[in-house]
Amino acid sequence: MDQAVLFHDLGVIVLLMPALLMAILGLTALLGRPLSESTMAGITAGSVIVGMSAAIGILILMLITGVRRVPVELGNWVAIPHQHYHFHLQFVFDRLSVPFTIVSFVLVGTVGAFANRYLHRERGYGRFFLLYALFLLGMIVASLAGTIETLFVGWEFVGLSSALLVAYFHERPMPVINGFRVWAIYRVADAAFLIAAVALHHLTGEGTFAGLMGTGAWPEGHAALTPHQALFVGLLLLVAAAGKSGLVPFSGWLPRAMEGPTPSSAVFYGALSVHLGTYLLLRVSPILEISFWLSAAVVVLGLISALFGTLAGRVQSDAKSALAFASLTQVGIITAEIGLGLRYIALIHMIGHACLRTLQLLRAPSLLRDYHTLENAIGGRLNHGESAWENRLPSSLRIRLYRFAFSRGYFDATIDSVIVRPFVQFFQWCNRQERRWTNLLTGTRPELANQRTVVADNKEETE
Repeated sequence: MDQAVLFHDLGVIVLLMPALLMAILGLTALLGRPLSESTMAGITAGSVIVGMSAAIGILILMLITGVRRVPVELGNWVAIPHQHYHFHLQFVFDRLSVPFTIVSFVLVGTVGAFANRYLHRERGYGRFFLLYALFLLGMIVASLAGTIETLFVGWEFVGLSSALLVAYFHERPMPVINGFRVWAIYRVADAAFLIAAVALHHLTGEGTFAGLMGTGAWPEGHAALTPHQALFVGLLLLVAAAGKSGLVPFSGWLPRAMEGPTPSSAVFYGALSVHLGTYLLLRVSPILEISFWLSAAVVVLGLISALFGTLAGRVQSDAKSALAFASLTQVGIITAEIGLGLRYIALIHMIGHACLRTLQLLRAPSLLRDYHTLENAIGGRLNHGESAWENRLPSSLRIRLYRFAFSRGYFDATIDSVIVRPFVQFFQWCNRQERRWTNLLTGTRPELANQRTVVADNKEETE
């Protein structure tokens, strides 16, 4: 009993620290009493250290006692008896969630210490740390989620903070445009995630991962689905993971996300947020084992994304975009590893890549200066010779590959023409039909109604 209480108390501390940080920063901003930079940095560092220490304590206890799964129950927050639905708030500490939670605390704390100096006297300093706290809360909730609804809550917190920090420099138009682009891609991923969650509830009657994946701690669970059910649900979850991790064909938002400050680029799109899709695939990996075609789709998508990331990264003209596509390459390889069933290798790869990419992105602002210093020291340009496989390719093929990579696979234009434009046109048509019916019911003259409709349509197209 004492051991169970200790596990529960430590788990509550892990969850409470990010929530408390978010509450303090949010309430002070809401009440118009912003904290000083030093106070904000101290509170942030303290909450991260306490939360990380509690997570490490749980890991040590799990190693000593041999316990592999520790659920922390916080009860039903929403219950609809007649519909047999309840929002059950449950968090699970196991071999997957504990390492990812500790890495999240470590990297977020490192980036927070860097941002404290990097954004010193910046007008949006408080806004950055408020969104930073929201991101930390979302990552911890998503990492420790024991139910698919709880994971979606953390998933949304991460997406909202990511899009807002991409548009951090909102005085300029491009960060805002790119923030909307990131948010639009996240909406596609969220829709697929919600449909998969509803389908899992309908098929299994459970929202907890223990009920979805059957008995046994991760990675030994066995999902209680048929191969056809697993293929349907798994493909939806794969679309959700692809949108969140920037896999093909949603990879166009990754370089756009670099419009945000360097600290957010490091912790979001180099380290943690970009790996949240692969974390979802690891969490539901027992579903992948049921369907061969689903596993094959995961492997193929991962390899295609890795190849595209390699090609696109070689033609980028700035360091942050090159690092974004380098992240895509590694995330694609991690996705392929998950599809092949190499779960522990994928987890280790994910943690190692997150740490390395954080260091590289934090180093990016001073990299160009050091590069120029090195060139001045040797008295000339650094020679980058072509690789052996490049010399073997025909020049016409090399030009085509260059155009394809430079245009980032034409994925943004394809999504605009195939998904976005038909979607907007359909709802503009619905809007026109609604106005016609409204005018008919209210007795408005058709001439005035048509003029208003034309003006409104022109305004929508202009926007």
